[in-house]
Amino acid sequence: MKVRHFLLLAATASIFARGGGARARDAERAPDTMAARLLGCASCHGDKGQGTNDDYFPRLAGKPAGYLYNQLVAFRDGRRKYPPMNYLLEFLPDAYLKTIADYFASEQPPFPTPATPIVSSALLARGEMLATKGDPAHEIPACANCHGPSFTGMEPAIPGLLGLRTNYISAQLGAWRYGTRTAAVPDCMQMVAGHLTEDDAKALAAWLSSRPMAANPAPVPRGSLPMPLACGSEPN
Repeated sequence: MKVRHFLLLAATASIFARGGGARARDAERAPDTMAARLLGCASCHGDKGQGTNDDYFPRLAGKPAGYLYNQLVAFRDGRRKYPPMNYLLEFLPDAYLKTIADYFASEQPPFPTPATPIVSSALLARGEMLATKGDPAHEIPACANCHGPSFTGMEPAIPGLLGLRTNYISAQLGAWRYGTRTAAVPDCMQMVAGHLTEDDAKALAAWLSSRPMAANPAPVPRGSLPMPLACGSEPN
């Protein structure tokens, strides 16, 4: 009887121990929220999508959800090539990519301090002209025509250009110029960037990264800006 009693006590203790372990594991488990699920993005893009000190990892927060979704799909499908992003997104379905895009679009952390330009005043002036007026003689529309007079973007899929670092802007313009970054056909950014010189890209990057954020950082509503050319990412 004593042996049976001992075994019963041991079995009961084991059940309670397992129950306690399960409760401890439940307590340690991260909450099932998008913020928790997307902590894997934080080391490169910041915990709120605000970006980090690394020049080449951009701010995601507050950009139009349609733009963010298009980029996630481009990375997943290999149109944009960066192995860590391609790997992370490879098996995610469209619906989940839309949920990720909506999450970062809704975040509004503070913007970084604008960069201090280190280019010549002539090059900076060229950047301002290209951004605000364009260069019709070379078939370059102004950035403001599509990205808005305050460069905050337009819903649903044209991004804001502020809060980005000089080297990131320059790298993306270069990627479009050389065809290593592409978008839906007709690829308006590739067409525009194809008319830019190396100095033009440097000028735009320097000027845009030096601009302070507008009082209202939200993208303008869809249809607010007449598109100067057909764009597959933002159909009229």
